[in-house]
Amino acid sequence: MTKKGIAKLACEELEKLYPDVECSLVYDKPYELLISTRLAAQCTDARVNIVTETLYKKYPTLEAFAEADIAELEEDVKPCGFYRTKAKSIKEMAGQLINDFGGRVPDTMEELLSLSGVGRKTANLILGDVYGKPAVVTDTHCIRITGRLGLTSNKEPAKVERDLVKLLPPEISNHFCHQTVQFGRDICRARSPKCGECSLNYFCRYYQKSK
Repeated sequence: MTKKGIAKLACEELEKLYPDVECSLVYDKPYELLISTRLAAQCTDARVNIVTETLYKKYPTLEAFAEADIAELEEDVKPCGFYRTKAKSIKEMAGQLINDFGGRVPDTMEELLSLSGVGRKTANLILGDVYGKPAVVTDTHCIRITGRLGLTSNKEPAKVERDLVKLLPPEISNHFCHQTVQFGRDICRARSPKCGECSLNYFCRYYQKSK
């Protein structure tokens, strides 16, 4: 079976399992998704949501983040790990959004990548979730699952993104990536995957090799 054929079947199966799945990060404003995603680096979404429930009340505007005392902001985000680096980039990002983009989160890859702490994964998440544009968010679950299915042989996020763009219908690419996250948490885990319960195992290279 071709990679496109496998991708089509994977899309169909994941749609049956997770038709309504969304980003698990909780936010109300586009810039909050930027901040939450920054905090989520090497941290679970569940912990980030706990931290931001208080954080977004304490800093209700971009201006509040831009003017925040850096030591205080570090303490506020400390539970998410790498707090010094994250606090610094959040404060800088808020200032950039105000000064360079009039307080609006930009809607192009190039502009998003100009923001402090923003890489392609975060930029794609914003493009897909906020602006509804075709986007491939290559988080660890997506990379693992698409690798096991033989859709990519790469591990580097940018290269996986490049491979998947060629295989996924643009209109569902962002949704597919959210589905792989949930599927990776529920079934296709990094350790002890539930291969026997997996509806994709009949064309999964990982499963076929492990039998």
